[in-house]
Amino acid sequence: MAATGTGPSINETRRDQVFPVLDAAEIQRLHRFGEVRRYEAGEALWRIGEVGHGLTVVLTGRLAISQPEAGQRRLIATHLPGEFLGEIAQLSGRPALVDVDAIEPVEALIIPPEKLRAVLVAEAELGERIMRALILRRMGLLELGTGGPVIVGPGHHGDVLRLGGFLSRNAHPHLSLDPETDPEARALVERFGLNPGELPIILCPDGRLLHNPSENELARCLGLVGPIDPDRVYDVAVIGAGPAGLATAVYAASEGLSVLVLDCRTFGGQAGASMRIENYLGFPTGITGVALMARAYTQAQKFGAEMAMPDEAVSLEGESAAGGGPYVLTLLNQERVQARAVVIATGARYRRLEVADLEQYEGSCVHYWASPLEGKLCTGQEVALVGAGNSAGQATVYLAARVAKVWLLVRGKDLGASMSRYLVERIEGLANVEIVTQAEITALEGQPGQLEAVRWRLASGDEVRRPIHHLFLFIGAAPNTQWLDPSRVVLDPKGFVLTGADVSPGRRQLETSLDGVFAVGDVRSGSVKRVAAAVGEGAQAVSALHAFLTRNTVLAKARGAIPQLFSAVSAIPDKSPQF
Repeated sequence: MAATGTGPSINETRRDQVFPVLDAAEIQRLHRFGEVRRYEAGEALWRIGEVGHGLTVVLTGRLAISQPEAGQRRLIATHLPGEFLGEIAQLSGRPALVDVDAIEPVEALIIPPEKLRAVLVAEAELGERIMRALILRRMGLLELGTGGPVIVGPGHHGDVLRLGGFLSRNAHPHLSLDPETDPEARALVERFGLNPGELPIILCPDGRLLHNPSENELARCLGLVGPIDPDRVYDVAVIGAGPAGLATAVYAASEGLSVLVLDCRTFGGQAGASMRIENYLGFPTGITGVALMARAYTQAQKFGAEMAMPDEAVSLEGESAAGGGPYVLTLLNQERVQARAVVIATGARYRRLEVADLEQYEGSCVHYWASPLEGKLCTGQEVALVGAGNSAGQATVYLAARVAKVWLLVRGKDLGASMSRYLVERIEGLANVEIVTQAEITALEGQPGQLEAVRWRLASGDEVRRPIHHLFLFIGAAPNTQWLDPSRVVLDPKGFVLTGADVSPGRRQLETSLDGVFAVGDVRSGSVKRVAAAVGEGAQAVSALHAFLTRNTVLAKARGAIPQLFSAVSAIPDKSPQF
């Protein structure tokens, strides 16, 4: 996200919360979690791209927080005694997004990431102030759009949108520069001798230059994901970081289980793409999906859950039942993860429209979610949106506030048959939304990466052609289970995972056909496709996890005692009669 440049920043409007000052008693309570270090004047505590030490509480002296900008250094803040350094990256030991230098001799209390999580749990009131500051500081960096990578490429380019969307949904600050309109971007292109076909490029904070990287390559360059210890055995591996997966992580980690969360893209799942969720308990005015999921993501990290994103699981092997070892997950990059139990929360993937040449418009003109990134692309234009569920309704309402007109194309006869009533009423009240029922898209016209018109057929057989440059598809989703072996994890006819009594009588709730492997959320057969239901299943799964892990521990101890029993028996002298 580029810097908005409008209105006062969070650092200005909420300064007391962004930069709280701790009193002597609070600092004294923190001493048991860290160690005191000293720095000379001019010494760098860390640089952008380096893994920070953790939370740094200034005891004496002054520290400068800055970032490079156009060959200069921009001062963000100066920290005095009683203040602390750090933002949300320090919670998980990820690379820093700012430079930190000692202005004068400094004495500071350093609290490493694992001890910082202990602070947040053990010191509830103080931990709340610290956590709020860490979150707000990340929001401030997102506002500025600096501290992260720079994307150089045409703003409408599909890969620019892909990379920018990935960083935005990971709440990672970045700056997008379009060489067609930005002199600085043109200078960079000329400096590296690039032609338009070589764009986009990414300039990473550590100075590396990437040519149109994959999301995994970009994440590893930024330190968002690191190597996984193949010898470590986690209590539970959660595959998928949507509402169900994050709920599992929060409750499991808060109860002391070691948790690793994997996702092939980012946290939030489909819920993270929703611009407003209004029927989630406790949010009467609604909340954006990304905000709700970002809170859950941070909450899971607070309790010690480890995150690996993007890291995609491609196979599940092993037997974690009685007599077997841990399950082994193989990832797309050939890394291996071991876990005593597994929770499948992979959700569903977006369905694609069956129309010719769709792929040549995807990413640039055909979209599967409606976020500010897409909204900016089609401001003031006519757009078409296909779908009749709540996600389609939320996207319609969001887009209607930004575009000239929304053509809402519905295959059925009645929008209310599959959409919540409050959304139907809101859409019907929007003057720039036209609902077209019993409509089917027949063709897309244009050049690769540049949609020029959309055709659809009405129930009467008549065909309509509109000069539309952006098409939004919300036509449902298919279960993301293609990576599972159906001979081991039993699926229903539609590909969703069977659990509990649907597998066999007496089976644990949410447990699949494999002992110790559970399924939650949209990927599970019979699940209610709502955020609240997914969160509830994630929490419920932790109870079943505990029962399974406790039973296996008891069995393992019993198995370990059997050889000793046999040894003891064989040592008893044989006093039976001799014949």
